[in-house]
Amino acid sequence: MDVKKTQLPLQTLSLVAGFMVWVILSSLMSFIKEDIQLTAGQISWVTAVPVILGSLLRVPIGYWTNRYGARWLFTISLLFLMAPVYYLSLADSFFDLILSGLFLGVGGAIFSAGVTSIPKYYPKTRHGFVNGVYGVGNIGTAITSFGAPIIAARFGWETSVQFFLIPLLLFAVLNFFLGDRNEPKVNTPIKEQITGVYRNNKLWFLSIFYFLTFGSFVAFTVYLPNFLVSEFELSEVDAGLRTAGFIALCTLLRPLGGWLGDKFNPFKVLMLVFAGLTFSGVLLSFSPTITLYTIGCLTVAVCSGIGNGTIFKLVPLYFSKQAGIVNGIVAAMGGLGGFFPPLILTTVFGITGHYAIGFMALSQFALASLIIVFWMFYTDKLYLANQIVESTGQGIMVTDTNKYITNINKAFTSVTGYTKEEVMGKKPNILSSGKHGRDFYHAMWEKIEDTSYWQGEIWNKRKNGDIYREWLTISAIKSEEGETINYVGIFSDITNEA
Repeated sequence: MDVKKTQLPLQTLSLVAGFMVWVILSSLMSFIKEDIQLTAGQISWVTAVPVILGSLLRVPIGYWTNRYGARWLFTISLLFLMAPVYYLSLADSFFDLILSGLFLGVGGAIFSAGVTSIPKYYPKTRHGFVNGVYGVGNIGTAITSFGAPIIAARFGWETSVQFFLIPLLLFAVLNFFLGDRNEPKVNTPIKEQITGVYRNNKLWFLSIFYFLTFGSFVAFTVYLPNFLVSEFELSEVDAGLRTAGFIALCTLLRPLGGWLGDKFNPFKVLMLVFAGLTFSGVLLSFSPTITLYTIGCLTVAVCSGIGNGTIFKLVPLYFSKQAGIVNGIVAAMGGLGGFFPPLILTTVFGITGHYAIGFMALSQFALASLIIVFWMFYTDKLYLANQIVESTGQGIMVTDTNKYITNINKAFTSVTGYTKEEVMGKKPNILSSGKHGRDFYHAMWEKIEDTSYWQGEIWNKRKNGDIYREWLTISAIKSEEGETINYVGIFSDITNEA
């Protein structure tokens, strides 16, 4: 058996088991509140609290996975989860629900183990897709949302909870025996890894994006079952089925998001994602009917699923050496994104009597993210252009239309001896050797004005006074309207060439 080939399916199925228990409370809340008296505020806290540890633990789990390997992280985490699951089955108070729910968060935290481990087995060109496939493990929440109410309706919610001990034990054993014992390790201290990334604005932008996309997925997962019953008077099984459909759609589209991120520019994909979330937030704010509400929720599912897959294409692309800690931070922010919305929606409803303001906040947050994506997209393009200019072996000089120098590259300094500070705002005639008369330069610029291009040999002078021969190309850069906005000179020193 090829151990490396088994890691993707093994870790994906292990994530399914973890996510199955992560949402037990929200999936069974309509049954639990019949036996345990809870206020609306207490229900919101009980369903939201598993997200806390499920978010905060993602940072150390990402780091520990890089250091010790996914085999140990999955094995230990799944065995640990058996304790709060069993404790929950015995719960008879609000405190019991909060305590067990807090530690059930480990089921969501193990997400960081796979997104840190799986990319080690595949080339960068496939990271988006394989992380998307691993993310299909989110389907565990759909299994619980659909299956737990059916089991609870027949055997009681306590027995339904104990049923989940079986997959936890099964996949803990499978990870112990089938997990990769020789997974490549990264032993860089956590402080050094955090120091190396926390100043990078891309880390926090990606965290904001995942806060919205994965946060929307988690929030709707824990919020829909009870909301559909209380707001639209659906049965528990019907609400569970609809929630499962939301989860399944969001989850199955995650690999598509990763594939799109591999195939196309990920920022363009995210533009569509956040535009869709902006639309859905507005629709949900003004959707009193179940039909319009369903359309809004399905739009959230599509955009969140694709967005979740695309974002984790960008993480290893920007942070290959600190993937563990960055995966943990971004994933933690995504989890926290699911913690606040149910509480905010409940608070808003208590104050105003409806949920419109809460859903409008989703729309505005998505719109802000869309603006940031546009900014990152064009900033990356400018960065790439600057890197190309800086890394080329030929000297490059950029001037404005008045022929004042606005930029040079390192090769310019290497050939001429002039630094950027010495030439900025000066005219190119500081390089003039005196070997060419006024007619030569007049003919040169006349040709450039007519054809936007000139190429030929020219004698120039370095900073130290040495005369050298160069091959120079000057091009006029045009705007979309056809107006000249810059001139670019590219040259090579050919003094020693025959």
